[in-house]
Amino acid sequence: MSNSATDHATIPQNLWAARGPHPGPAAEDVVRRTLGRHRESGDIDDFAEPPVPDDSPERIFEARWRAGGTVTVRARLTLVPRAARPEGQEWTLVAEAERPWDEAWPSPATLFWPEAGPAEGADGDWDHHPTVPGLRFGQVNPLPDDDKETRRRLKDAARDSWCAHVVVHEAMTPDEQGRLPLARLLPPGLRHRVMEHRAAPQQFRAVNWALKDLGVEVPRGGAVLLPPDPAPQDYDGREHSVRTVFLDGSEPAGLVAALRDFMALPRPLPPGAQEALTDLRENWTLTTLQEELERQRDLVAMYADALEAMTKSRDLYREAAEQAHQALAALRDAPAALPQQQRPGARTPAALQQLTRTFERLRFTAKGPRPAPAPDGPSEAPVVLEIPGVPEVPGAGAAERR
Repeated sequence: MSNSATDHATIPQNLWAARGPHPGPAAEDVVRRTLGRHRESGDIDDFAEPPVPDDSPERIFEARWRAGGTVTVRARLTLVPRAARPEGQEWTLVAEAERPWDEAWPSPATLFWPEAGPAEGADGDWDHHPTVPGLRFGQVNPLPDDDKETRRRLKDAARDSWCAHVVVHEAMTPDEQGRLPLARLLPPGLRHRVMEHRAAPQQFRAVNWALKDLGVEVPRGGAVLLPPDPAPQDYDGREHSVRTVFLDGSEPAGLVAALRDFMALPRPLPPGAQEALTDLRENWTLTTLQEELERQRDLVAMYADALEAMTKSRDLYREAAEQAHQALAALRDAPAALPQQQRPGARTPAALQQLTRTFERLRFTAKGPRPAPAPDGPSEAPVVLEIPGVPEVPGAGAAERR
């Protein structure tokens, strides 16, 4: 496991995210019917199905509602075919509120899906764990009898950061009331973000052996939350364990408090959540009239800024082009503008001055004075500089013969 979450984007506190498989063949029809019922009942303000390309296998649903009557929540559910089972579909749900998420708000999953359970038949068969077979939200998930299988399952569960995993140990064999899942006693906003693993009384040593690699242990008759991967720097497994969990139907106040603290940690965004959140923010279509007006105003302001930048760039380009044309014209006319033809006091362009200085150096080198003889001996042979295009100075050879 990783040791730090500082290099990963963390889950915003106003985000509710979940995912899982739906094994049935008509998941989109189930979502469509469920959203329609909630719109009629007033649980949601409206929903929409944004268009997708004809060759795209995914289906998208958007819904908006007001949590607590005042806080706007925008949610987006995406369905894609399952690779392993073509008749089923994988669903990803992200919901973003205008302020930090309140655990008392309803679970967004129950607004897109019907209540899970045998009573709903195939329509309610959506609450499976996305990666670990056999695990379901809202139910008791007994740990395997085999110790190695228990270890493997808990390690696989710990890698999943879409939800919180809690391991509960039964101090004694519970009665019928104690065998019910604790999820039904959790606040609505936590029920579909918590996976409950249950260890029987005789599995106390085995489960702690399986948890040893994760750096946590479950108290006898208590519960522990599996650490996220990667774990935040300030994560302490002891602070996310509960010494006693009463399986008598009473509210597990200690477990709720531990879950509340766990959800507030800077946990990393799970794989795929960032893309889903970006789609929600950038491709949202279910807007109100006021939101559409503000969006159009933002677009007008953006286009105005872009037009102003383009105008400035055009002016700068035109000015640079004019200067380049002037420089090219000066270079084109430079060979005809010899220094002898210039009037006294006239200024010479920079390019022409450079050409003039070049011709001056060539002229004085070709017609320079004869070198003086050395005082102590015969004169040395002069160095004859041959310049292509410049004729030999008359009389130079006769002077050397003297």
